[in-house]
Amino acid sequence: MTLKRFSVVLLACLSLSACGGVDPNSPLGQRKAIFKQMLKTSEDLGGMLRGRLPFDGQKFADGAVKLDSLSREPWKHFPQVKEEDDTSARADVWQKQARFQELARALESATGELVVATRAQPLQAPALSAPMQKVEDSCKACHTEFRDH
Repeated sequence: MTLKRFSVVLLACLSLSACGGVDPNSPLGQRKAIFKQMLKTSEDLGGMLRGRLPFDGQKFADGAVKLDSLSREPWKHFPQVKEEDDTSARADVWQKQARFQELARALESATGELVVATRAQPLQAPALSAPMQKVEDSCKACHTEFRDH
C-alpha cells in the first residue's frame, strides 16, 4: 500500500511540475518558439562553415532562406506593454523601442544579405563566412543590449 501511495504522490508531483510552462499561444511563447528555430537554423549554418557539420550548399542556401524568413517574425510578438510573464527580455525592450526596432531591422538586413550571398553558385563556405558572421553579430548586439542572460 505504501508503494502505491508513493507512486500516486510522485505522479501528482510530476504532473504539477509540467504545468508551470509558458503558454505556447502567448506572445512570449510565440517569440520563444521562433527564437529557438532561429538558433537551431543558425547553429546548423555556422556548423557547416566551421566544419562541425559537412558543408552542403543546397542545405545552407535553404537554411539561409529559412533564417531570413524567421528573422522577420519575432518582433510582432513583443506587445506594446511588457507582459507579466517571466521573460528574458530586459525592460529596455519596451522603454527603448526605436533602438530595439533598429537592431531588429539590422538582423533582417543581415539575413537578407546572407540569402543574396547564397545565390553565387557554386556555393563555397569561405565566401559565406563574412555574411554569416554579420548575422551572428546582429544577434549578439541585440542580446547584449536587450536580453537578460
